[in-house]
Amino acid sequence: MLAKLRQFSKNLPSLLTALVLAITVWIVAVTANDPTEDRLYPRQVNIEIVGQDVGLVLTSEIPDSVSFTLRAPQSVWNNLLNETNPIRAVIDLSGLTAGSHVVTIVPNYAVRPLEVVTQSPRTITISLENLASRVLPVNLVTNGDPAVGYQAGTPQLNTNQITITGPASQVNRVQEIRANLDINQVHENISRTLNLLALDSNEVVVEDVTLSPDRVTVQQEITQRYGYRNVIVSVQVEGQVADGYRMTNIAVFPLAVTVFSANPQIVNELPGYIQTTPLNINGLKDDVDISLPLDLPQDISVVGDRTTVLVRVSVAAVQSSLPLANVPIEIIGLAPNLKALLAPERITLIISGPLPVLDQLNLDNVRILLDLTDYKVGTYQLKPVVELSTGEVELESIQPEFIDVEIIIAPTPTPSR
Repeated sequence: MLAKLRQFSKNLPSLLTALVLAITVWIVAVTANDPTEDRLYPRQVNIEIVGQDVGLVLTSEIPDSVSFTLRAPQSVWNNLLNETNPIRAVIDLSGLTAGSHVVTIVPNYAVRPLEVVTQSPRTITISLENLASRVLPVNLVTNGDPAVGYQAGTPQLNTNQITITGPASQVNRVQEIRANLDINQVHENISRTLNLLALDSNEVVVEDVTLSPDRVTVQQEITQRYGYRNVIVSVQVEGQVADGYRMTNIAVFPLAVTVFSANPQIVNELPGYIQTTPLNINGLKDDVDISLPLDLPQDISVVGDRTTVLVRVSVAAVQSSLPLANVPIEIIGLAPNLKALLAPERITLIISGPLPVLDQLNLDNVRILLDLTDYKVGTYQLKPVVELSTGEVELESIQPEFIDVEIIIAPTPTPSR
């Protein structure tokens, strides 16, 4: 037994050498087939924060991401680039209290073998503050005044207590929770949702705090003052537009006015409208804009000292249609040695337009053209072109729509004796 141990001890260096050589050969073979590469990891690795005390809040900025240069075999690089988020960058805040701390960003990866060659950044400085909370009332600031003749009631908020949460230094800065309500020129009840602002003593908005709720709803009644009243404006019209025309619209601007009186009873007895002085449209043929005085009852005034309104009258000619029968067809473009035989030679048109224009229309205002340029001997079905000398009328239909055209060689004139 002792002789065998001596023999083994004598051969041990050779065995170890052989083992080292075998491992070396294996490593070289593996490396040759799967070479190790140093590369910059091409994807963004976001920083994750773990272990933060729920009673603390992070108040310092942290980098958006960390960049890594990694060393790994080519096969591992293939896995890194094909997997989703194979690398994490973690900051552990476990056990940290309020204050400033230098923390290490720890890479975490499941793919191996892998080595981090460089990392930027490796450490960062963070600030932690105690989480604080306060409750403050809402200060509703009203801007502007209602329209003349109206008054605003007391605004009602759906909630008046707001909880402010955030870093203690920021929460302690807040001196006011403000909501701004604009009532300038309003004349109807208000129902709005308003954003809230957290302001410090200098009325600067305090950032990095959370308001709960962050909005309020306000209801405010807007009523008309005693002795004031909204009434519509009615236009008195006299006369008739010209024959062959019709009035298509009449509009007044403004549609309503606010009236008032020192004697409220007079205002209350109004029928709900006031009239203009009479508008005479006798013989009118065109649209017209005219300023008309208001016919105000005694002791009644209009808010803003308005005494006139703009009246816009729209007038249009009555539309009708007119048939024109047996209108001759005019041939153009036909070669001199050819002759065209038309069937029929005359057609009927129906023209539409304003009645006064149609009453003046005659055959001199209409041309029916048949262009036979480049046409040869033969028979054709062609559509004539209608030209109207006035743009106020339109062609509604043509009968027949197509003309049968036979083109022949023009007969040779017989010499006269």
